[in-house]
Formats: sequence, structure tokens, C-alpha cells
Amino acid sequence: MKLREPMPSLEGATEWLNGEAKREDLVGGKPTLFHFWSVSCGLCKEAMPNVNEFRDEYKDELNVIAVHMPRSEKDLDMDQIKQVAAEHEISQPIYVDNQHKLTDAFDNQYVPAYYVFDAEGNLRHFQAGGGGMKMLRKRVNRVLEKEKNE
Repeated sequence: MKLREPMPSLEGATEWLNGEAKREDLVGGKPTLFHFWSVSCGLCKEAMPNVNEFRDEYKDELNVIAVHMPRSEKDLDMDQIKQVAAEHEISQPIYVDNQHKLTDAFDNQYVPAYYVFDAEGNLRHFQAGGGGMKMLRKRVNRVLEKEKNE
């Protein structure tokens, strides 16, 4: 995805865990952070406490949606996805993307990966990899500041 492109539809989930979200629920309210992860990704698990901190710190100002993107056949096991989600306290909605529908819509190739959309549903920031939480925080704050000033 390119910056300023609109958020894709959230159709095609294999399953939703912790509740379901629709694009129309996310656009027009507050900014949204999409977090792509996989059960087989060590960096994803290391980054999870940071993502949870974001979710909790910005709960009134930011939607947070997790997207489980399988990287191999073993990653398709729903029981394992649920177990890892519980172990890492992922309480936000999880879009399980076993058919790569959302992954393809985002044109995403990485885990972990982070996409920040403004309240109008336009992409404002993309970041991949385990580090860079300071940069992600800066970008989220910039989007939130912009929202407050409009």
C-alpha cells in the first residue's frame, strides 16, 4: 500500500477472535493501527508487549486490530493461534488471514508490520520489523495531533 491510500475492506477473514471489526466501524471515528503478526515469528512475540502497551495507552484515541498472517502450513492451526494470542495477551480483535485476503489487500509481505490509518481511513504510516517502536509512537502521535487540531 502507498501512503494516503484508503483502508481496504476487512472481508474474507478465516475467523475473527476477540470480536469483529468492519471497515465502516473504523473509518470516520478515530485512527486505526493494524498490526500484522504470525505465531511462527519470534520478532512478533518480542514486539507484542509494546503493541499491548500501545493498545492500552491509546485505547480511547486509537483502534488497534491484529492480523494473523500465516507464513507456513503450521501457522494455519487455529488452536495454536488462540494459544499464542492468549499467552501474549492479545485482547484486541484479531483478523485470522489464513487465505491472505487482507495480506494481499494491504500488499503486505512482512511480520511484524504496522499500518497507521487516520480517522478518514487513509494510510499515514507503514513500518515493518521488530524494532522502531519509538518511530511508530511518533507517527501515531502525529496522526492523533492532526485529528485533534481539525
